[in-house]
Amino acid sequence: MANTPDYSWPPMEKRKVMGTSPKRVDGPVKSSGRAKYSSDLKPPGMLFGSYVISPHAHAKVTSIDTTAAEKIAGVKAVHVMAPAGTEIQYQGWEVAAVAATTEEIAREAARKIKVEYEVLPHYVKDSDLANAGANAKQGGEKLVGDPDKAFQDADAVSEGQYGIPVVYHCCLEPHGQVIQWQGDSINVWPSTQNVPGYASDLAQRLQVPATNVKVKMDYIGGGFGSKFNPDAWAIVGANLSKKAGGRPVKLYLDRDAELMIAGNRPSAYAKIKIGGKKDGTVTAWQSESWGTGGVGPAQAPAQPYVYTNIPNIRQVHTNISVNAGSQRAWRAPGNQQASYLTCCALEDFAHKVGMDPIEVFKLNAQYAPSARVETYRYQLDKAAELAEWKKLWHPRGQSGSNAIKRGLGVAFGAWGGAGHAGKARAVINPDGSVAIETGTQDLGTGTRTIITQVAAETFGLPMSQIKLSIGTSELPPDGGSGGSTTVGAVSTTTRKSSMNALAKLYEVVAPSLGAQPDQLEAVDGHIRVKGSPNKSLTWQAACRKLGTTQIAEMGENVPRQAQAEGLNTGGAAGVQIADVNVDTETGIVKINRYVAVHDCGLVINPRLAESQVYGAVIMGIGTALYEERIMDAQTGRVLNPDMEFYKLAGIADIGNIVVHMDIRPENDKRGVIGLGEPPAIPICAAVGNAVANAIGVRVPNIPMTPDHVLAALEGRNA
Repeated sequence: MANTPDYSWPPMEKRKVMGTSPKRVDGPVKSSGRAKYSSDLKPPGMLFGSYVISPHAHAKVTSIDTTAAEKIAGVKAVHVMAPAGTEIQYQGWEVAAVAATTEEIAREAARKIKVEYEVLPHYVKDSDLANAGANAKQGGEKLVGDPDKAFQDADAVSEGQYGIPVVYHCCLEPHGQVIQWQGDSINVWPSTQNVPGYASDLAQRLQVPATNVKVKMDYIGGGFGSKFNPDAWAIVGANLSKKAGGRPVKLYLDRDAELMIAGNRPSAYAKIKIGGKKDGTVTAWQSESWGTGGVGPAQAPAQPYVYTNIPNIRQVHTNISVNAGSQRAWRAPGNQQASYLTCCALEDFAHKVGMDPIEVFKLNAQYAPSARVETYRYQLDKAAELAEWKKLWHPRGQSGSNAIKRGLGVAFGAWGGAGHAGKARAVINPDGSVAIETGTQDLGTGTRTIITQVAAETFGLPMSQIKLSIGTSELPPDGGSGGSTTVGAVSTTTRKSSMNALAKLYEVVAPSLGAQPDQLEAVDGHIRVKGSPNKSLTWQAACRKLGTTQIAEMGENVPRQAQAEGLNTGGAAGVQIADVNVDTETGIVKINRYVAVHDCGLVINPRLAESQVYGAVIMGIGTALYEERIMDAQTGRVLNPDMEFYKLAGIADIGNIVVHMDIRPENDKRGVIGLGEPPAIPICAAVGNAVANAIGVRVPNIPMTPDHVLAALEGRNA
């Protein structure tokens, strides 16, 4: 084509499909149960896999005997992952696996594998830095300005200790896959957040050509950051399949193994001191933080969070290694912890100087990145308005004489969300049908719907006329769905590929309309001359001009160019307010109302954007009120790797959620920004601050369980 099309988004007032809220295109198949998740599949001849896992937190395998398992009728393959001499680092460590004709036989065979261990010393507690000893490794000190002098000069100094524990991803569809290895070819149906990258990674680990690995996934039952690359179970499943003569093997983790070894969100604890002026201006920050990512290190939570330009800072973080499963990215990794530590400490400082926390947060927004200062101030005011802050908030200790105390708490978050690298193909056929093809995946966030809306907007067609293909490794490569980068990428690649295909169609149609290609536009199912709507062809008539030729054009998102192009950018902000009741006799916390105000640039589908916030808040309320991994220091075992004692929030626990999308024109002009993670960040902090406001004392550690609340009320350490 002679000229590059103008890829820019249509102005808000001219959008016909984008900016509207059609229901999810995959809603009917999901709600009717017709959607097939990888764990639902049963290809012909499929075998069932079962794991043998270590019951010990730290041990050495001294012997392993698979003879009895191999003799069981129906067992087709046995694979040992931890032979004699292997040092086990945590409970749940994979030792061996079997594949059999039924799930019952596989489980029975796994029980018949005899493993002997030499039990070794373990360490599993991370909340007490003083007792970590050699398991603690301190990082370097961050020093800005002169915090010692700033604290000396401060009008007020507040100090506190805060903690947020390890929590599980708790995916309702466990980690695993159905996999078949035949000769040099491997077919795999995984539960993954990274269909495009899965094939190359698996091929490398199994030493086969990447072109020989075919990956397909239609739907996933949760990931939240924990399901990217092929894990040990994919390698084990492949080897079982190969040993079984190429029969497909279904190997998914049982719930206890899922929670113990498939990833978790790291803990973070901190002693924080803040100094400042009596008008609420913070002048000094000091924090000593620690936490665990399991046997490996965890990313230190950013301290101070968002308000990074406080003039005087001293910060040090210590990683604690424990004999427990390793951390993985968990919906805005590191940010929930950072928000909790910072926002709780800021709220305590506001109490120290006798001020409204909203005013203190607004005043100190001057320390946020300059481009976002006014955004935070606007969102703080908007959230306060929606939460009726001026009417309902009160200073600590002024919640009345009844046993039920009401309180409000505020917190903020930040995220990137710019699109990852990716490609898409747009196809226009002579019969008028249109297809978009891209190797992305839909994690349940509405990616299918977003792509379809963008294509429909670009082609001037109804969404029903767009055929979409995603979820296989044979399509044009996109990226993994992490970092809230998917919507920016797929909206950009869909827009570009569609515009490129449309430009080709314009070249074919222009002579029939007596115009130049750049004078044409696609509107309401027609190709027409701009400014002359009577000079037009229906979409079908225009496509018939192609004869027997198909148009297929690519579109690409290149992250380093995206900022200049303006289709997608990064940088999201959000402010949330929790309104809670606390029963001071039972310690039970109840959510009355939860307000979430967020920006994410241009919003393609407001319903889906709000849905992302609703989902994040529901998930976050669960972590704020109930969730934590509980370890037994004596045995090193996880005490709650199940759905009986690992509690999640139910519909009766979440209260009324109020979502406000900050879609002011200045945000719309920034292009598309991801929203999957930002609204998951502030919740624990907002709830923690609301509880402190209600009962008059700080409950230092999430979750806000009755024992923690009552311990704080009684003056003990929660």
